[in-house]
Amino acid sequence: MPSKKAPNPIDVHVGSRVRLRRMMLGMSQEKLGESLGITFQQIQKYEKGTNRIGASRLQHISTVLKVPVSFFFEDAPGTPQEAMEASGTQPTSYVVDFLSSSEGLSLNKAFVRIEDARVRRRIVDLVRSLAGEEA
Repeated sequence: MPSKKAPNPIDVHVGSRVRLRRMMLGMSQEKLGESLGITFQQIQKYEKGTNRIGASRLQHISTVLKVPVSFFFEDAPGTPQEAMEASGTQPTSYVVDFLSSSEGLSLNKAFVRIEDARVRRRIVDLVRSLAGEEA
């Protein structure tokens, strides 16, 4: 039986950013799929990086999710070497996992509503301290 080719790290990254933004908006895979005229299963494949998102589809997704296309490439591995290194453990996967949890999503939504940058920095310092990490 032939082995399946591993997904391209950029496709995985873009898919994880689609999932991140969708979760931030509280939108289901089904709802995003309906907006794009595709199934939620296709959205699942995009989010896992199993299926590559074409340029016109990514433009449509960016419109539905109300972010610029560049959002999906933020922190993406830029060089082939970085892409190879990222194919192991995806550095942004813990962010997606965190924001996929109800606690993470609630914390993020509340945090972004705090307008004072000093207060936000103090909260980050507090959380680091509670986690036993130096600021």
